[in-house]
Amino acid sequence: MKKYHSFSASETEKIASDFAKTLTGNEVLAMFGTLGMGKTAFVRGLAKGLGNDSEISSPTFAIVHDYGGTPRLYHFDMYRISTWDDLYSTGFFDYLDMGGILAVEWSENIENALPEGYTRIVFEKGQDENERTITVYSPEEVN
Repeated sequence: MKKYHSFSASETEKIASDFAKTLTGNEVLAMFGTLGMGKTAFVRGLAKGLGNDSEISSPTFAIVHDYGGTPRLYHFDMYRISTWDDLYSTGFFDYLDMGGILAVEWSENIENALPEGYTRIVFEKGQDENERTITVYSPEEVN
């Protein structure tokens, strides 16, 4: 487990950019945390760390954005997913076999469907209004 403290969106992006350098593809990054905790900022940092200059935005209404790159970065927002039918309609299970990196916001809504070997990333509000604690659990710690 690694614990990080961020006091701004740019710090969250830097944390994620550094973390991205440890990724090789075929990873599921399951992000947990309430609204406004910095999950999308984290994905922006992931993209930067992967050398991907795509415009990163929350896929709330699209459900998934494919940002391309090597490895490919797929960004899911599961906020509106509440049933297995909803989840199947996103194509989530097909993306698992594509060898990319899946960054999944609102993973608490699909926790029972997360594959073995995923990385759990928990975002929590700190004492200061802008402070966030970001805790990364390796696949060995999750499963």
